[in-house]
Amino acid sequence: MSSRRRSVKVSAEAEKTETDASAFDADEVIKTLQEKWDSTEDKGSVALYAGGSVLALWISSAVVGAINAVPVLPKLMELIGLGYSSWFVYRYVLFKEGRDELVKDVDTLKAKITGSED
Repeated sequence: MSSRRRSVKVSAEAEKTETDASAFDADEVIKTLQEKWDSTEDKGSVALYAGGSVLALWISSAVVGAINAVPVLPKLMELIGLGYSSWFVYRYVLFKEGRDELVKDVDTLKAKITGSED
């Protein structure tokens, strides 16, 4: 028996399809945002809310960083988060009555936020 080696060259090429559901069209997003900005009457309030949101995000990031710097607090926060998550699952996810109550509460909150009484 002779031992021969056989080499096979395999290549693959990806091609872009326009029907891809996850395709992101930056020009369309920018155009939509520009139209919404142009149709906004109170641009000052929108800019103030956006700036306030960025500031709140920055402050919360600083608070989390400060909590992480204290040696005992990160593990304590993880323990509190684990406890709350466990309670939430037990209260709202595990049993059908809890899931029904959660759906009702979310629908009520959604109606309050959107202003509709569906």
